Amino acid sequence: MFKRLYNQVLSWAAHPKANRFLFALSVAESSFFPIPPDVMLAPMCLAKPSKGFQLALLTTVGSVIGGVLGYLIGMYSFDLVEPIIETLNYSQELEEVKTWFAEWSFWAIFVAGFSPIPYKLFTIAAGMLGMLFIPFVLASIIGRGARFFLIATLVFYGGENLRDKLEEYIESIGWGVVVLVVSGLIIYKLY
Repeated sequence: MFKRLYNQVLSWAAHPKANRFLFALSVAESSFFPIPPDVMLAPMCLAKPSKGFQLALLTTVGSVIGGVLGYLIGMYSFDLVEPIIETLNYSQELEEVKTWFAEWSFWAIFVAGFSPIPYKLFTIAAGMLGMLFIPFVLASIIGRGARFFLIATLVFYGGENLRDKLEEYIESIGWGVVVLVVSGLIIYKLY
């Protein structure tokens, strides 16, 4: 089941318009969309290992542009998006992000690239809290770029060996993820 899905994702990653979709997903994720671009970047790097660093750059640029959009949303339209944040149960995460900004400002955006808290909350909070724009953009470039170039580097140096290992263990990995997600949902509902 997962092997067929894996092969389908790799074929999508090799599609001629995949770069456009990756860029659009990167912009959207940084400001309002829930799915991170990593889910497209990693398979695209696997499908075209020699293009991995170009794809990481494309993803970084899209993510920073989306981050600027999120910043503007936070600065000018927070009252409109606050109910959506509450509906998506991100209120607690947003409060945590505000605390991070109070303590670390620039570094909060930098580490947001690796945080389990959705990056869009950081971008919206940066605008809402009036973080200086240039430091926001610089931290976004560094933090998000580090994340996406790390993925490209791991795939590049893992190369064919990584692809072979994934093909060999994709069923186990897929079912392991399903078990983790279902267990997490059950624990979340119980507590």
